[in-house]
Amino acid sequence: MGTAVQNGRLLSASTLMGDAVRNRQQQDLGSIKELMIDTEDGKVAYAVVSYGGIMGLGDKLFAVPWSAFELCKEEKCLLLDVEQSQLENAPGFDKSDWPDMAEPTWQEEVHSFYGTKTKFPGSRPTARK
Repeated sequence: MGTAVQNGRLLSASTLMGDAVRNRQQQDLGSIKELMIDTEDGKVAYAVVSYGGIMGLGDKLFAVPWSAFELCKEEKCLLLDVEQSQLENAPGFDKSDWPDMAEPTWQEEVHSFYGTKTKFPGSRPTARK
């Protein structure tokens, strides 16, 4: 995590790019590739995590709901409460074929996988698989 933490609450998006994503077992789950901003409320909706591959080749991308992360200032990373094997089975996509992240069915699938709430009425997030 970069040095642009301000007042312990705000940080610049560029400081997160490339930051490590780990789980509570300290397994490497990838790194932050992009942040997706909801243009209606101005909040971060998803972090796109790059996992696998070597030097960016053969990696898979995952859009993870921002609410699924926990900021770990001491380790300078983001914590995601999933097992490494779970992430391998998470809804993902190729860097040349991004999904429509505003599409309600896609959002429900992703939020359901991570056990987070979607903004769409009538959706019911389920427990982590």
